[in-house]
Amino acid sequence: MAKTAALRQEALQNITGRKIIELNYQEIYDHKPNIYKWIKRAFDVVAASIALILLSPIFLITALAIIMEDGGPVFFTQQRAGKDMKSFKIYKFRSMYRNAEAMFERMQAQNEQTGHAFKIKNDPRITHVGRFIRRYSIDELPQLFNIIKGDMSIVGPRPILYHQMEECNGFEKQRLIVKPGLTCYWQVCGRAKIKWDKWVELDLQYIEDMSIAKDIELIFRTFPAVFGKDGAY
Repeated sequence: MAKTAALRQEALQNITGRKIIELNYQEIYDHKPNIYKWIKRAFDVVAASIALILLSPIFLITALAIIMEDGGPVFFTQQRAGKDMKSFKIYKFRSMYRNAEAMFERMQAQNEQTGHAFKIKNDPRITHVGRFIRRYSIDELPQLFNIIKGDMSIVGPRPILYHQMEECNGFEKQRLIVKPGLTCYWQVCGRAKIKWDKWVELDLQYIEDMSIAKDIELIFRTFPAVFGKDGAY
């Protein structure tokens, strides 16, 4: 913590009246103990594998519900930005109608999120089943496969669309010095209610705070956040 505080103090600059923080988060991450990084990866693989087995009935019920309402496909894939800006294919249960991608461009003006993310509270592209599975984050469960593959971690910044992340500045891109994850500060602090600048700050804060104890804390804080209504859409 003393090292981080010293780096932060050195990085503060006052340019044209604005305080710019240029903290080197790569250096912060590099100083994390290797044993922690190994344990984190082992935990990801074991926990995700167990979760897939235990949650298999939910996978089956969700798949059937999607097919009954709007036919196939059951899964939705999309290119997201991963660690160090490497593109990867994310897996989700399909929560939108099949023509949702075609509607995306003309809906940009309705975006309720700031910065480089896209969120609409009452998105007309979402199916009835989709609203339910989004409400309880069931649509995210197939990302357990991404975790086993090594694209993601259980705890880490949420990955956004690759082209959206490309538009970010260098400071914002530092949020992906680490692997993206299923949950992080953003999920437990309000989700879609949090605007982009604060979202980035929270992700960078995680890089400073990341440890075994912090990861366990965020996992346990995720459960009440999922079943609460705060920012869930």
